[in-house]
Amino acid sequence: MGRISTLVLIGVGAFFIALAPLLKFWAAEKIISAPADQFGISRLEAKGAQYFSRQDLKVLTADLDIIVTTRGDVKEANSSRVVWDEATVVNDVTNGRRQIDLSERRSAFDKYTGEGLNCCGVNVGKAPVTLEGQIYKFPFGTEKKTYKVFNSTAQKAFDAQFVREDSVNGLPVYVFEQTVPPTKTQTLTAPASVLGMDDTGDVQVDRWYDGKVTFWIEPATGAPVRQEQQRHEVLKTQDGVERSPAFVATAKMTDKTVDGLVASAQEGKSQINLLTTVIPLVLLVVGVALVLLGVLLGRRSTT
Repeated sequence: MGRISTLVLIGVGAFFIALAPLLKFWAAEKIISAPADQFGISRLEAKGAQYFSRQDLKVLTADLDIIVTTRGDVKEANSSRVVWDEATVVNDVTNGRRQIDLSERRSAFDKYTGEGLNCCGVNVGKAPVTLEGQIYKFPFGTEKKTYKVFNSTAQKAFDAQFVREDSVNGLPVYVFEQTVPPTKTQTLTAPASVLGMDDTGDVQVDRWYDGKVTFWIEPATGAPVRQEQQRHEVLKTQDGVERSPAFVATAKMTDKTVDGLVASAQEGKSQINLLTTVIPLVLLVVGVALVLLGVLLGRRSTT
């Protein structure tokens, strides 16, 4: 083999050796990101929930079906961010009442870290909002520490503390818990009589929310694979007295939704492992082999 071929072997080998850490420590972080063209439907169920029915002007107890549709706004995405729109529909299964509650939110976040960004008309229920903390996902390479996570009901970010390791459908996950303190979310008017008051006419009431959200996160991708929400919303008059439940429920993702999220997280984890471990290792091994072969052939050609 000629001198030129020997130099080519050494050059290609050196290139592969240099490419391996570049792919592992830089390129993988740029390639792995939240999708701009996201589309997904998640379902949660809340057994024995209580809610104030505006139609009946009283509190009903029911099993609820909660449908969350998330769609990416590709036009607003760029090299560092994605923008997702979400619509939530709550149906009363027990009493056959559809769409007892409708809500919308628009979020922008860093597609690498998952942290909220304030642009692109972000809002909750069409009202402008200031985003902070994690939005839909935790960072790639999630750690066992506390993260701030945005709560769309309270419209603030609160700490989500790491509490334990767990597994979901055999997939290792980290579990985080977020406690939301009592927060006033709305002021409205309601007939005093339906609140059990002796007054006549309408009275002003405040809607207060507190709750606990539990996240099961696949750490390599930062993707949620299960979520549970304990919601406690009540109506209080201006004197601070609690007059009625507004929405009290524990909502859990359905098994079908969890299965889909686990499958997606497993695929993402495999891709990350391929980019950060398998391909760099192959490049390193092949690169070293080519350099050694080139050196060996070069020595033979000189003897």
